Amino acid sequence: MVSYVAAIDQGTTSSRCALVDHRGQIVAMAQREHEQIYPQPGWVEHDPDEIRRNVGLVIREALVQAEATPADLAAVGLTNQRETTLLWSRETGRPVGNAIVWQDVRTADLCRRLAGDEGADRFRDRTGLPLATYFAGPKVRWLLDGDESLRSRAEDGELAFGTMDTWVAWNLTGDHVTDVTNASRTMFMDLETLTWDDDLLDAIGVPRAVLPRIVPSSGVIAESGDPLAGVPFAGILGDQHAALFGQACFEPGMAKNTYGTGCFLLLNTGEQVVRSDNGLLTTVAYQIEGEPACYALEGSVAIAGAGVQWLRDNLRMIDSAEQISDLALEVEDNGGVYFVPAFSGLFAPWWRDDARGVITGLTRYANRGHLARAVLESTAFQTRDVLEAMEIDANIELASLKVDGGMVVNDILMQFQADMLDVDVVRPKISETTVLGAAYAAGLAVGFWESLEEIATHWAEDRTFRSDMDPDDRQRHFRDWRKAVERSMGWVE
Repeated sequence: MVSYVAAIDQGTTSSRCALVDHRGQIVAMAQREHEQIYPQPGWVEHDPDEIRRNVGLVIREALVQAEATPADLAAVGLTNQRETTLLWSRETGRPVGNAIVWQDVRTADLCRRLAGDEGADRFRDRTGLPLATYFAGPKVRWLLDGDESLRSRAEDGELAFGTMDTWVAWNLTGDHVTDVTNASRTMFMDLETLTWDDDLLDAIGVPRAVLPRIVPSSGVIAESGDPLAGVPFAGILGDQHAALFGQACFEPGMAKNTYGTGCFLLLNTGEQVVRSDNGLLTTVAYQIEGEPACYALEGSVAIAGAGVQWLRDNLRMIDSAEQISDLALEVEDNGGVYFVPAFSGLFAPWWRDDARGVITGLTRYANRGHLARAVLESTAFQTRDVLEAMEIDANIELASLKVDGGMVVNDILMQFQADMLDVDVVRPKISETTVLGAAYAAGLAVGFWESLEEIATHWAEDRTFRSDMDPDDRQRHFRDWRKAVERSMGWVE
């Protein structure tokens, strides 16, 4: 009798595998970090072969932890860092080079050339996306432009393109596939038809021959090979879409915010494609096989937890991410210090690739505790920027916000987030919602869970944070944050 669904989470800093039981409980979890490669300022790469090896290792380790075999699994689902882009040989399965990570800004000039006189919104009507370094399409074009032999091989169908879901699926099943959520981040897919668009491909300059097949987020795709031989591969969701699914945000108007390497706020808009006038993205939230797609508005923030990693790895102010709380508690407030983490430019709602990180408000009074608090608070400020835009675009006023991801264990951040939004911030008992979303999508496809309603019963609240900040203080903090954001712009010609 099958007991679990496996969920593979291929993230920006690590790869994980979890086994989830019928109650929605994680019974085993294995994780391995991979190297972050920085060839030059603004460039970020990953080694696809290292990630492939790590995925295989964490699958085996999770099975050992649970004393399980592939025969104990009903299905396997996958969630992944989005937009990270690579090419590989269809014949050998070997990548042609490192993957270009979503944070990478090397395509800034190319994006400006593609925008031309029509501007960054040239393709927004069809794709829901602005032309930005964030997305996969310009990354592929950059790879092909850099090597004439690669372009020739791509046009002849010898090369395969994929984001990380496609790479992991290829190595697990041999199929060249992506789901609608990841396809909606390439700039190649028409949001309404859910198909590759030849006009977009021609305009961006990428041959159709490299593209994978688009599949629903929840539905049996293929049979897995080793190390999950025979297990149905039945679900794919980009990580933020998986978190929305794992938080059981199945009704229009429900929203979640994930605090990980970056920070990503998604609002379910149902079957309606809501296009943004305020710097947000329109994206596919998920699609269950045989049903219409569900859409979302998204606000994407490039640096959240990565700011804490910067304090740890670059400035060596802390030895572990958890220590930032103790450091921040050494002071009562930020001491007038504001940190804008525009290491890769600013994403939503600004979309400024000319921005760079700044620290403002420094005086002789400022110390390490003030900087630690400013780093935490920057995530909450960026979330407010996004939420304000979202409420205008969707014409709603959010009553509460579900939160998840590694940073939500930080009570200082969660309380400050509630203070800045003046909205209840609700933390679930299981914060690993990307893993749950991938498991739920795959399990739903094979009947391990019967319905979305059944899945929703597994969600449970851990704690609700409510604002206790004076409204005048809230506005003063936010006004000073916006002044700092203005100072971050225009640093790159």
